[in-house]
Amino acid sequence: MNFNLTTEQQLYYEQFKQFVDRDIVPIANAYDQLEQTPKDLIDKLASMGYLGALIPSDYGGAGMDMITFGLLNEELGRGCSSIRSLLTVHTMASQAIIRFGTKEQKEKWLPSMANGRTIGAFALSEPNIGSDARNIETQAALSGDHYVLNGTKKWITYGQIADVFLLFAQINGQHTAFLVESNQPGLTIESINGMYGTRASMLAELRLDNCRIPVQNMLGKEGTGFPYVALHVLDYGKYSVACGAVGIAQACLEDSIRYTESRVQFNRPLKEFQLVQAMIADMHTNTKAARLLCLNAGFMKENKALQAGNELNVAKYFASQMATKAANDAVQLHGANGCSSEYSVQRYLRDAKITEIIEGSSQIQQMNIATYGYREYGLVAGSRHAEILRS
Repeated sequence: MNFNLTTEQQLYYEQFKQFVDRDIVPIANAYDQLEQTPKDLIDKLASMGYLGALIPSDYGGAGMDMITFGLLNEELGRGCSSIRSLLTVHTMASQAIIRFGTKEQKEKWLPSMANGRTIGAFALSEPNIGSDARNIETQAALSGDHYVLNGTKKWITYGQIADVFLLFAQINGQHTAFLVESNQPGLTIESINGMYGTRASMLAELRLDNCRIPVQNMLGKEGTGFPYVALHVLDYGKYSVACGAVGIAQACLEDSIRYTESRVQFNRPLKEFQLVQAMIADMHTNTKAARLLCLNAGFMKENKALQAGNELNVAKYFASQMATKAANDAVQLHGANGCSSEYSVQRYLRDAKITEIIEGSSQIQQMNIATYGYREYGLVAGSRHAEILRS
């Protein structure tokens, strides 16, 4: 593929950078400590069209291609990983409606999600269920023209302010997706605070106690929740997180270069020490490598390539681990200052670690990548072996 950006993509990229430097970087540390995202920032994201990034123009969205969407996530990640996570879950919810929604569901939800009047969130995880998402415990039962939901969802990103949740439950053992509005009777939303990273992402726990939702709020069909809806939108989540991790690493690199140029020890700038140079070199190289993996994954996804799923796994796995290493090195280069809230690198480290856990942990990605490797390359190796035996 050609890794050169188109003129339109480059213009978008410059716009994203300017937005992040102007509206996010100056406030990111303060709101990380407050553990909230200011409403006026969300309004700005909406006014720029970023919340409707992948929503088709027919519904008022920006209709961006996957490469441009990746660049947006990278830049938001550079500024604040919490803000990037809003785009992640909002996009996952909207993409589920685009792919599996009825005409009525699309007309009801997509225009208001595109302009930010409606905030969407993704509700899969539960107190007892994380990576084992197929075995969620939340139950749904049909009662007349409503479904009655009972259960608990936890670690729901921007659950404190979301208007609609893409929520998963079991119906007679069948994994099913629903659109649950935040004002539904029987739904209680409780804030979660004191998290290690992405502190401004306003996590919540959802408690469903005989929560009744209209039958028309089921998304897709009974039994399509995990194998179709969840897996489909998790691809977008993985891509968003991977690109956001590249942004974190880029921020680490830029902050570390500035610091090591100005910081003097033993009568020499830190940048003159070879071990410091080695850390900067690794940070620079790994960031570029992860960016290329994300560009490749975005290209594959945009072009609906069969191997797109694995490329997304690879990009998410490498980028998230790389970002944690870059952030760890950035803190080390800053010394005691790196542990202070006056410097951003301590936030980068906490946020980078979260990227290794959400939208499929590093271990889940390893399993997925290995499975793909055995299936694809094992077949190739097996055919070669058979050919050798025949000769």
